[in-house]
Amino acid sequence: MALWRAAFLSPVIVPQLVWVRLRASRLPEAAGPRQGQVGAGPALRLLVVGDSTAAGVGVETQDAALAGVLSADLARDHTVYWQLVARSGAVVPDALEMLAGVEGSFDCALVCLGVNDAKNGRLQPNFEREYAALLRMLTDRFGVRCVVCSGLPPMRFFTLLPRPLRDVLGARAARFDRAIARMAGVHPGARYLPMDFTDDVSQMAEDGFHPGPVIYADWARIAAGMMREK
Repeated sequence: MALWRAAFLSPVIVPQLVWVRLRASRLPEAAGPRQGQVGAGPALRLLVVGDSTAAGVGVETQDAALAGVLSADLARDHTVYWQLVARSGAVVPDALEMLAGVEGSFDCALVCLGVNDAKNGRLQPNFEREYAALLRMLTDRFGVRCVVCSGLPPMRFFTLLPRPLRDVLGARAARFDRAIARMAGVHPGARYLPMDFTDDVSQMAEDGFHPGPVIYADWARIAAGMMREK
């Protein structure tokens, strides 16, 4: 049996996992529209897809969340037509299912997935196969020319997580993060965005698990810069 599976079956880890899932689900997704138009200039069609971070958990409204701040940044020199496809707790197969109902095409996409896949004990080979399928869907079906793949945050900063769960999940998240970087490195038009731009836990949301407004703003700024470089 793999070491992580043994850890997940331990009498210490299982109760901690249950407690974290209950605690982490308390904050709501950010309120507000999930698509819109903003700015002036050449048209840019933007898609943000992912889990609770893409949905803006940790801030009150979409204006302060990832999609809203990213759209506003890109709107400085574009007319941005943006759409958010996200749900708290989503893993990569959920994103594939949600995107199956989306119509149209996009120029740029920001992907925020992997934390739940790592946290929920999904097998890494399955995760990699499904994430690669997601990248192909974005480029082949939606015509995305630039996909920014958000990495996984270092879970040692997640104050919600007790030890030893924090160490077990941290090790798994690091492996999934390296897989995302590797896949982004070989997929045409994809770029990896490492989540190492802050270690200030005071900037996290009150649940100690999700980003706060400052982290979302920094994340969006970096993603916008990467999209402009394409």
